[in-house]
Amino acid sequence: MCRVVSQDKVQHICECDTAGVDAHLRPWVADDAPALANAMRTSPDLAAQFPGGVPSTELDFVSYMAQHLVSGTAKHDLAIIVDGIAVGNVGLSNIEHVHQTGWAYYWLAKGARGRGLATRGLATIADLAFTELGLFRLELGHRTGNAASCRVASRAGFRPEGIERQKLRYGKQRFDVETHARLTLDPVPDIELIPRTASLAGPRQPDLSRPDLGLA
Repeated sequence: MCRVVSQDKVQHICECDTAGVDAHLRPWVADDAPALANAMRTSPDLAAQFPGGVPSTELDFVSYMAQHLVSGTAKHDLAIIVDGIAVGNVGLSNIEHVHQTGWAYYWLAKGARGRGLATRGLATIADLAFTELGLFRLELGHRTGNAASCRVASRAGFRPEGIERQKLRYGKQRFDVETHARLTLDPVPDIELIPRTASLAGPRQPDLSRPDLGLA
């Protein structure tokens, strides 16, 4: 269960035990801004998800979601929801239908990690990519020192394919990246998929309007 430790709209903290929890995937909405802010505050390693700088206000987080956590023809993002609270994201980008390829990615707030949600979410987005979008090959990458992300990728059926040297730069430091890939022909991992409330079959823009923030 997710337990809200503080009720403050932006500063609430959610401690989650996701084992056996009925999680689901859905598009991001404006009301997820406090949960997104909380994920950033409690999980400093997620700063790389905000290349333009970490938003500082709820309005900034809503604007970030409207620009980056949306679905279209070449990109899809779905929030991982546990007990009504967004605890992570799983997505596809660089979707290319000529060669039927795409790039998969995922992240979880610190309090939701270690219970299989990232693996289930990644396996789910891969299944949607193959069955609804007609893709043939999905790729992803992680820093070579990120053993947890490597386990998630491997368990979700993404096979390691090699090291790309010094591919990423965070601050002044560069990192080697291990690339993984999964083909539609590969064995399907025995993983319980996360139910979702939206199809990826066509472009969909989530409702990110917030009349109370002047964004309607």
